[in-house]
Amino acid sequence: MKKLFIIFAVLCLAAPAMAADWNFYGSARMATFWVDVDPDVAGVDSDADLQWAQQGNSRIGANVKFNDEIGGGFEMSDSFGKRKLFGTYNFGAGQLLLGQTYTPSAIFASNSVFDGDGDLLGIGEFYEGRLPMVQLTFGGFKLALITPSTVGPTADTDTTIPKIEAAYTFKADMFSIMGFAGYNTTTDEGGAVGGGDLDYDSYVAGLGVGLNFGALYVNLGAHMGQNLGNYGAYQPYLADGAAVNAAGTDVLDNDGLGYLAVVGFKLSDMFTIEAGYGHEETELDAEAGAASNTQEADQYYLNATINITKGFFIVPEVGMQTFSEDASPEEPEVFYLGAKWQIDF
Repeated sequence: MKKLFIIFAVLCLAAPAMAADWNFYGSARMATFWVDVDPDVAGVDSDADLQWAQQGNSRIGANVKFNDEIGGGFEMSDSFGKRKLFGTYNFGAGQLLLGQTYTPSAIFASNSVFDGDGDLLGIGEFYEGRLPMVQLTFGGFKLALITPSTVGPTADTDTTIPKIEAAYTFKADMFSIMGFAGYNTTTDEGGAVGGGDLDYDSYVAGLGVGLNFGALYVNLGAHMGQNLGNYGAYQPYLADGAAVNAAGTDVLDNDGLGYLAVVGFKLSDMFTIEAGYGHEETELDAEAGAASNTQEADQYYLNATINITKGFFIVPEVGMQTFSEDASPEEPEVFYLGAKWQIDF
């Protein structure tokens, strides 16, 4: 009797899920690269090492359709952390999305696979990840109210409004254009010397263009902004956040700029080659009598996507990253050669 009750309870719980259309998917990814890092420091030799690991962006997830109006999806990383979890409501004129997924500013113009499918993110391409939001979509227009970024010099950061972000995409047969803009503001209460408040205002604006000439494609992109680190931008290479002046009374803003160019050619259904370049720079406002400091990062790459069979492909890639800073004479370089292996199922 107890077993029958358990079976009945499981069936009752499963019935609503079985009524929905669940389309599961997965992606297993391996990075196999030889990486040579030259710190460009006198007396310090370059360090060559092997990178042989499962990529952190390997994933498993599902797209769900409950009915013509309600749907959603989820996605977990290789360590079963949350990448996406959202629900959607299609109300005829548009769509309402609640939950965590890519923000409207996400473009992914590059297919550079080094550094865990780096895609020139933070080195020419603006990116802030997947964040919780309330988003409205009307055709090619998206407006999102996003969990605000609280990145700042102290933990006592207050927020009063969500991060606001909008994007519009126009697509034609041979080209597409996507523009985006966003704003984020926080207050460090009592953070200034004397107990005053410090306000951290940050914004970003960008444009992406995709051109398609049959087998040839070209992707271009650029963005600019202020205090992108405080906005929540992904930036593993440069210091892109605001700072506090030496007197501790005011905020020094950090201006950011990035751009990229990607060219690819599809030789066949099995073989595509791609070359790309990305540049990112930041400049922190200088105090009176002090020199400003600009940091720069560049990446060049050449790769090929080789489709072995449906769902299995390899992307060999060779490239270089270079870094420079006004305040430092060193110009570190990273040279890499290897491949990403990926099976989608």
